[in-house]
Amino acid sequence: MDLIAFGTVFLEIVFGQVPALPGPGEEIYADEFAVSCGGGAVTVASAAARLGARAGVATLLGDDLGSRVVEEHCRHRGLDLSPSRYVPGPVAGITVVLNFDADRAFVSYVPPRPPDERPERERWLDVLREYRPAWCYLHAGTRTCGLLREVRSLGVRIALDLALNDIADDRDAVLRCVREADIFLPNTDELMRLAQAGTLDAAIGAASSWCPCVVVTRGPDGATVIDRGARTDVTEGLRQVQVRDRTGAGDAFAGALIGALCNGASITEAAAAGNEAGSETVGILGAVGEVEVEGLSAAAPLLASTLVRTKGRPT
Repeated sequence: MDLIAFGTVFLEIVFGQVPALPGPGEEIYADEFAVSCGGGAVTVASAAARLGARAGVATLLGDDLGSRVVEEHCRHRGLDLSPSRYVPGPVAGITVVLNFDADRAFVSYVPPRPPDERPERERWLDVLREYRPAWCYLHAGTRTCGLLREVRSLGVRIALDLALNDIADDRDAVLRCVREADIFLPNTDELMRLAQAGTLDAAIGAASSWCPCVVVTRGPDGATVIDRGARTDVTEGLRQVQVRDRTGAGDAFAGALIGALCNGASITEAAAAGNEAGSETVGILGAVGEVEVEGLSAAAPLLASTLVRTKGRPT
């Protein structure tokens, strides 16, 4: 296998542009609605598979709707779910996405982890020992910190992502994780926060000594690659699209970059592939686009009406 992506998966209830976020007791109207699935693991693996990589997802799946949607999506995209573990009960997260003013807001819920489940770190190591992928995709943080040296000892390369809350929880642990990575994939805000720098240039200067390769995603400005200290700004691959939902753009970039590397691309060529994938992702609703699941499409309008009214206002 070329890539195994690790992480929690989500059922996404996505609403297109709304005029503003609702206040207490207010009702707002969205022009678009979609049911999708996301979480870094499934979004990264999907983008890598589109470039021909043999990609798998390692997560917990249960007997909930979110798990069903993820399974159906993975089946359609040819993603390998054999590294995942099936457990009784609900385990997939659920997130409601509201797009507004060139930004988005989330309300999310993740069910409690089953009490008899082993710690993620132990199970992830077992997965990597069994499958020995060329790459793994992981998030930095305290739970990952002690894992990465053991991953490297298996000969598996590490693509490392993070979120702002990871930095807030334990910045030192994130930095220790970055130093074990083969490629570190922050966006501009994440890198500046982690480097405690006031400008992107200063943050890039600090990050250049952290690990062999840092690739900073910069939204409509493309990406910056710092490969063994040498900086290259990459704008190739960017596409002009109508922005509908920015959810998952960074994960799609990461997956496409890894997929391109698996096909022999240079790091700048891989970043261009990431730019293209990120551009395409902001033009769709949901991290991987609308997911078709038998019996779900017919229920989607009803599901939407229980959350926020869609464009067809009642008379």
